[in-house]
Amino acid sequence: MIYVSHLLDDVDMRDVIERTGAGVESIEFSISENLDRLEEKIDNYEKRLEEMGCGKLVLHGPFLDLNPMAFDSLVLDATRKRYEQAYQAAERLGAEKLVFHTCYVPDVYLLIGWADRVAEFYKRFLDGRDGIQIVMENVFDREAEPILEVARKVDHPDFGICLDIGHAHCYSEMPAAAWAELFGSYIRHMHVHDNLGDRDTHMGLGRGNLDYREVIGIVKRNNPEVSFTVECSGKKDVLQSVSALQVL
Repeated sequence: MIYVSHLLDDVDMRDVIERTGAGVESIEFSISENLDRLEEKIDNYEKRLEEMGCGKLVLHGPFLDLNPMAFDSLVLDATRKRYEQAYQAAERLGAEKLVFHTCYVPDVYLLIGWADRVAEFYKRFLDGRDGIQIVMENVFDREAEPILEVARKVDHPDFGICLDIGHAHCYSEMPAAAWAELFGSYIRHMHVHDNLGDRDTHMGLGRGNLDYREVIGIVKRNNPEVSFTVECSGKKDVLQSVSALQVL
């Protein structure tokens, strides 16, 4: 299944959905101000999805100022509350997956004990919940092994990894294909976009120097049911990238 990040306006999103049959990955509930008005925003967004003709939905969860490995109990409580609000929105709107960042910032946080603390957070978060897949996305992460360690430690059927190939390409010295090989079947979802390896430009597939065909081929070999979200802010790039995915 292919989704398109809701970075375009609603009119363009409707056109893309009509032309490609793609689903939507919403960023509406990654914004704290919207979570402060959760019921209102859920009702409003449900109507917008209907007007766009959306048939399949993924939600992108909140991340700014949050950290699932926080040592400060108040930060940890705030993170848990915001994640719970995003999960509530996902339930109400019928989302199949919910994406959360690792929230790891190199040179700010240490990796010693990081995987243990993050895994413990998600074990507690998933307790008593089922039906919506939680996938953890790499962003500034330079190393893939700690993320894999989290997935192994959580060991839950509704928990996996969202491999963002553009982020891996520009933030890590480890090739994106190696990230894909290492994560294996833990990859349940992918964010796809391109860049030149120097910064996170979210270009259309094929416009940068990322060998996306190789990376996606590795992922699909390990998990044929993996889903994709095209994360480009221009309509032309979105349509081109969806077309590229459809022939792989």
